[in-house]
Amino acid sequence: MPGEELVGWGRTAPTAAYLVAAPDLTTQRDAVQLAGERGVLARGLGRGYGDCAQNAGGTVIDGPASSGLLDLDLAGATIRVRAGTSLDDLMRWLVPLGLFVPVTPGTRSVTVGGAIAADIHGKNHHVKGSWGNHVTSFRLIDGRGEVHDVSPEGDPELFWATTGGMGLTGVISDATVRMQPIGSSRLLVDTDRTGDLDEVMALMVDGDDDYDYSVAWIDLLARGRHTGRSILDRGRFATRDEALAGGAEDPLHYAPHQLLSPPDVFPPALLNPLTLRAFNELWYRKAPSKRRDHLMSIEAFFHPLDMIADWNRIYGRRGFLQWQFVVPDAATEVVRATVERLSASGVSSFLAVLKRFGPGNDGHLSFPTSGWTLALDMPVMEGLDRLLDELDDLVVAAGGRVYLAKDSRVRPELLPAMYPRLDEWREVRARVDPDGRFRSDMGRRLGLV
Repeated sequence: MPGEELVGWGRTAPTAAYLVAAPDLTTQRDAVQLAGERGVLARGLGRGYGDCAQNAGGTVIDGPASSGLLDLDLAGATIRVRAGTSLDDLMRWLVPLGLFVPVTPGTRSVTVGGAIAADIHGKNHHVKGSWGNHVTSFRLIDGRGEVHDVSPEGDPELFWATTGGMGLTGVISDATVRMQPIGSSRLLVDTDRTGDLDEVMALMVDGDDDYDYSVAWIDLLARGRHTGRSILDRGRFATRDEALAGGAEDPLHYAPHQLLSPPDVFPPALLNPLTLRAFNELWYRKAPSKRRDHLMSIEAFFHPLDMIADWNRIYGRRGFLQWQFVVPDAATEVVRATVERLSASGVSSFLAVLKRFGPGNDGHLSFPTSGWTLALDMPVMEGLDRLLDELDDLVVAAGGRVYLAKDSRVRPELLPAMYPRLDEWREVRARVDPDGRFRSDMGRRLGLV
């Protein structure tokens, strides 16, 4: 059996595969053409929570082995970059030059290839959409080992099947991406502490359009009249003059730091309703009831958990699930019912975030679509799967879906309802991978491959 154990960020289902370093187009093509009967898959930095970047018994191409900036058009705010390059590297290289990534999730530890494969979203989806909206082209190695130059204009079906296609249409070698010009590395942030879920949702509906970025942290353990109490942060990048006026000596300075990894010895029982209720109470109380134009760093606003390396260890060796869904704007009752049921069940979560999505793109399996999205981390516990199955049914009945990049347990029979363009995606996959070389544990679990 292959000896390289791979696991998602949730640490729930490790499997072994042959991990291959393929730093250039030639070696990547070789890895595809020489893959055995268990197939091949490209893997970035392993920040998919479930089994989307694993291929038990097969070949896995190590994405970060191929990293680097190939071309930079500073005036046009466009880059061409190897797919294994991380958003962390892009920010370190380009923020001092006045460029920021167009979309970032809650971690910098995502590769460009992974960003395309998962069509990642962030706090600005209501304004800028997801990652695929900002990609102008990429080179893709198909199941025959042939290289395609793919763009929304040149081969729209392949472009949008790959964008959000979870790596199952081919290996992305490099990509051209439009970046976001910025005047400083600071953000001006408004904070509102709300007493319940209705209050935060009303604020978001009434005011999100006035901000480039918006996200609400929800206290999932609060009950009664405080159910869904939240901290809402919304903001935009400060101009150079605003950053200077706020005390920044170098407005484009960017030097994120990281604390040591926590030891991998946390018992599963450490995160329980009692300890997390205390944490949530402190987190909620420390936030100002109302604050305006507070200057924050990129790191503090976008990636606070990145300050702790391997923070997933705090859930213990049993691991944890992240569950994220989106439902239409009108389905507010699903968000409310979900928060109420999870609160009543005592599910332990210190990370539950609510955002609003704008219109989705043309990705066949892209997750974002107009509406409300709620994401939360939960330690593995007895009865959790049954509860989430019931909540999945609520989401599907409302016309919503679950995010595949974070999934580790959704029932495959729900997939066609969640992703109604699934058959179109399968047709494109059959065209570029007729022998089914591209495979993953998630693909097998959900019947995608």
